Formats: sequence, structure tokens, C-alpha cells
Amino acid sequence: MLRLIARRLIFAVVTLWVVSMVVFSAIELLPGDACQAFLGQMAQGKRLENCRAEHNLNAPAYARYSDWALGLASGDLGKSIKRSKPLEEIIGPRFRNTVILGLTAALVGIPLAIVLGALAALYRDRRADLWISFIAIFCMTVPEFITGTLLISFFSVWLGWLPGIVIMRADAPILEVLSKIVLPVMTLTLVMVAHIMRMVRTSMIDVLASDFVMMSQLKGVSRVRQVVMHALPNALLPTINLIALNIAWLMGGVLVVEVVFNYPGIGRLSVNAISDRDFPLVQAIALLMASLYVALNLIADLLALVLNPKLRTRGAGL
Repeated sequence: MLRLIARRLIFAVVTLWVVSMVVFSAIELLPGDACQAFLGQMAQGKRLENCRAEHNLNAPAYARYSDWALGLASGDLGKSIKRSKPLEEIIGPRFRNTVILGLTAALVGIPLAIVLGALAALYRDRRADLWISFIAIFCMTVPEFITGTLLISFFSVWLGWLPGIVIMRADAPILEVLSKIVLPVMTLTLVMVAHIMRMVRTSMIDVLASDFVMMSQLKGVSRVRQVVMHALPNALLPTINLIALNIAWLMGGVLVVEVVFNYPGIGRLSVNAISDRDFPLVQAIALLMASLYVALNLIADLLALVLNPKLRTRGAGL
């Protein structure tokens, strides 16, 4: 098992190294000049040269990649061209806001998805299952920006209960953030619940038909105990990776939701950075999201190894 964990860790590090090269290369292939975009098309002479020298843009690509990679290894993300500030100061508050939004949606959505998936499996092919499955499929097929727009129209414009647009500073207190993200959380939760619920339902149906559940039923174990103590824990094992992927999507793929609701998170910051051609900021955000995605998948793999005896035995034999 330790060898298998070591392999996962090495693979994660290699993946991030490859991602860093891909991100840097993609930025290099973009047309235009970052300093020219920042200073304006008419900028030239000493001012333009000073900007390029300050951000080391005159050096060869391999030298700039080496400097960037070494800086990342030491915790230095670099400096923004547009904002003339360390990237840590720019990204930090907005990344916190994205984490708050994603974790809140996960804390609401994951338990709800598990409960709905278990209910759909217990009432398979009956009215409850059909309604839950229909709503899940509908939520999976509707894009987030349409869901968000519909929620704004209903809860903000029509009923007037909730604010449709998030208006706050990026460094606002957490309690203020939580009070203004009800609609963004609902938008993210609807899609996440649909995906996880379908997986839980399928796994629960397979587990409920297994021999050990049948045996517990013959021994007189109550239905509630069968589901809660036996079926549900085994049904959740195949969904660990899916849950991790959904959390990674929540953290890194909320760009549309943040733009729709004007939420000051990392997704909206990335849109602004691309439009400003602030390449150091774009690189830092892309690598940060990739690191988060890899880390969540690594955690999911390690949890699967710890919770699944078959994987532990297989890992011990390698």
C-alpha cells in the first residue's frame, strides 16, 4: 500500500510539472506583448523597455520558465503586470472567496445527493425514483448560466427575496460573503447533486442486490440498519472519485457562475486577467487550479485505498 501511495504522489508531482510547462508554453504562444497591452498600443521607447526589463520579458523563454518554476518552488508566484502587485496579494482574497463558495455548495450538495440517491434506489422504478431521476437529468442538461439566470429571475426579480448580483469587496468578512452567496450556491448545488445522486443510486441498487445485504435481511436486520450500516457505506466507495471531481469542478469551474453573479472569486479574476493580458496572473491562476484539481484527485485515490480492502490487498502485492 505504501508503494502505491508513493506512486500516486510521484505521479501528482510529475503531472503538476507537465501542467506548468503546458501553461507556460500556451501563454508564450499567445499573440501580442503583455507590456504593450498594459501600456497601450502607442507605447514605445524607454517606458516599454523598462516594463519588459522589470518583468524579465527580454530573456529567452527557457530562462523565464526556469525563473518562474524556481519562484513557484520557493512560494513566489511573481508580480502582476497590470496591477503592479505581488500575485499572492491579488489571488489570495479571491481564491478564499472561491473556496468559500465551493465548500458551501459541497456541504449542502453532497449530503443531499447521497440522501436522494439512496431514496431513489430504495424506491426503484416507483414514483419517487422517477421524479428524482427526472429532476436530476433536467439539472444535468441545463447549463449553469441558464440555471443562474432563472434563479435570479425567480428569487430576485419576481419574488424579491434574494440579491441577484453579489456586490462586495474581494476581502469582505466571511459572514458577509456567506450572506450573499445563496443563489450562486443553489446554482452550483443543483448540477453537483444531479451527478452524484445518479452515481449513488446506481451503486446502491447493486449493493442492495448483493449477497451480504440479502443475508442480513434473512438474519432479521431492520431495513434502516441494512441501508445505513451496510449498503450505504459500500455504495459510497465508487462515488469517492466522483465527489472529488465535483469538488474540483466547483473550485476550478465556477467561472461562469462567478461572472453571472458578479462574484469576486478566482474565476472572475481569471476573465479579467485574460482581458488585461496580464500573463503572469493568468499563469498563476491556471497552475493554482491545476494543483487543486490534482490534489483533490490524489485525496480521493488515497481515501479509496484506505476504505477499500481490495485495493489495499492489491497494493500490498505490487
